[in-house]
Amino acid sequence: MRALAQLLCATLAASLSLSLAANPCCSNPCQNRGVCMSTGFDQYMCDCTRTGFYGENCSTPEFLTRIKLFLKPTPNTVHYILTHFKGVWNIVNNIPFLRNIIMRYVLTSRSHLIESPPTYNVHYGYKSWEAFSNLSYYTRALPPVADDCPTPMGVKGKKELPDSKEVVEKFLLRKKFIPDPQGTNMMFAFFAQHFTHQFFKTDHKKGPAFTKGLGHGVDLNHVYGETLDRQHKLRLFKDGKMKSQIIDGEVYPPTVKDTQVSMIYPPHIPEHLHFAVGHEVFGMVPGLMMYAIIWLREHNRVCDVLKQEHPEWDDERLFQTSRLILIGETIKIVIEDYVQHLSGYNFKLKFDPELLFNQQFQYQNRIASEFNTLYHWHPLMPDTLQIDNQEYNYQQFLYNNSILLEHGLTQFVESFSRQRAGRVSGGRNLSPAIQKVAQASIDQSRQMKYQSFNEYRKRFLLKPYKSFEELTGEKEMAAELEAAYGDIDAMELYPALLVEKPRPDAIFGETMVEIGAPFSLKGLMGNPICSPDYWKPSTFGGEVGFKIINTASIQSLICNNVKGCPFTTFSVQDPQLTKTVTINASSSHSELDDINPAVLLKERSTEL
Repeated sequence: MRALAQLLCATLAASLSLSLAANPCCSNPCQNRGVCMSTGFDQYMCDCTRTGFYGENCSTPEFLTRIKLFLKPTPNTVHYILTHFKGVWNIVNNIPFLRNIIMRYVLTSRSHLIESPPTYNVHYGYKSWEAFSNLSYYTRALPPVADDCPTPMGVKGKKELPDSKEVVEKFLLRKKFIPDPQGTNMMFAFFAQHFTHQFFKTDHKKGPAFTKGLGHGVDLNHVYGETLDRQHKLRLFKDGKMKSQIIDGEVYPPTVKDTQVSMIYPPHIPEHLHFAVGHEVFGMVPGLMMYAIIWLREHNRVCDVLKQEHPEWDDERLFQTSRLILIGETIKIVIEDYVQHLSGYNFKLKFDPELLFNQQFQYQNRIASEFNTLYHWHPLMPDTLQIDNQEYNYQQFLYNNSILLEHGLTQFVESFSRQRAGRVSGGRNLSPAIQKVAQASIDQSRQMKYQSFNEYRKRFLLKPYKSFEELTGEKEMAAELEAAYGDIDAMELYPALLVEKPRPDAIFGETMVEIGAPFSLKGLMGNPICSPDYWKPSTFGGEVGFKIINTASIQSLICNNVKGCPFTTFSVQDPQLTKTVTINASSSHSELDDINPAVLLKERSTEL
């Protein structure tokens, strides 16, 4: 009897354990952004509120939704329209009313895909005050896969994911460098890295789900320092300026010794090359230090402009207003130069906060961990860096600020403007020198229990792929991926983004753009300076400061701060058009800010 009782108890315990493990939401039954909530151990309910759909799984469209879906073109169709018919778009770009309508639609349609206030984090797959209020977490676009799901991706795929090292070696490592067909150059690659380090600041002591950046947006802490203490050590406390030193007649950052600012440099690096800037890791790569120097010079230049306009202002106001102006310049450059290049659009994007003043829009932002993961564009990096006809491998390049002094910023800008970056999507284009970074991205994604690639496609209103061949656009790698993962619905987010077939003649695949763009535009336009109370001349020192923002471009930034004003864009140009030509203009704000890159290109073509 005792044995029978023990057997019954064991059977009941096993049955109870099985029922507890069968989380009904593991299969992601709720469609169209419906929220799954368990009701008991084996039942669930889909909350379809404000999704435009109804039914048990939020799969039946309401009448208006059905009409919208019928009329709405696919993302690839929209992309095709925007990247073709150049003559039509030239007309649209020159009619302010039409351009504003389209730009407003671009901003609202993208930004509305990002939840604000934030919803989830790695520890909370449901709405909670902790997930909303704890700024030390990255937020999440999708909740993590529950711990009690039968497979790492919920219910699909194998019990264990393939080894991350094997994934990198089989599908991501390059055999031969594949240049980006859009002509993206190294000025873009290092701008991307420099710009994003202000809000992608993972706290590695706590884990990949946590950030050290409490600003969660474009605040230029990578220029001024994350903490007030660091900022104060970098400030001159005179005329609003940052500390600097003069080397060979040009402005460079101060040293660690002169500021007592913490920076990461190996012991063998000489003290005079320990440049001190806002972000502690920027001494690692001269390409990052290049931009740090340019923005340092720009801050001090803007301070001079404001000092001339407002001799009555004290150091603090000059500093704080200059910072706001540089934030505005950054956002304008990112939208009108950086995103414009990435999009490949013939439609001319526009930075104009007033376009959203009559829209429902929240001026706040939280950085999502998926956005951080998505932005690991390491295939951009070539096998070697070429500066002034000299080639440097990664070992020679890292922690080597002496290269900056040897070649100078002018040569850096000219050389990086000419060197083509790699294609990001399409697979097998990652330099072996940085394969450990990609492997870490996969490992960290698994720690954060990301849902599958197809679930993220559905979250951002894209149709899920039906096969690995549809994902990659070819058969060989598709077969290998299927052998590794077992099911297309078990494909991981980060590897999938890098192996997805690129759009025609493009750097990215569909998913990278359709997920990345909403995060990007919400983060940029959600900045406080874009709000109605901030976006006015008085915030920026009057019309003079407002004009600096509204005329900013990557070309004007370089012309204002790099000797000789080398021609600059984010894509490789005809080498005959990229030679340095001295512009006969003073260093005053008004003359240099009015430089038109298109006119400049035409003038240089004529001269040469």
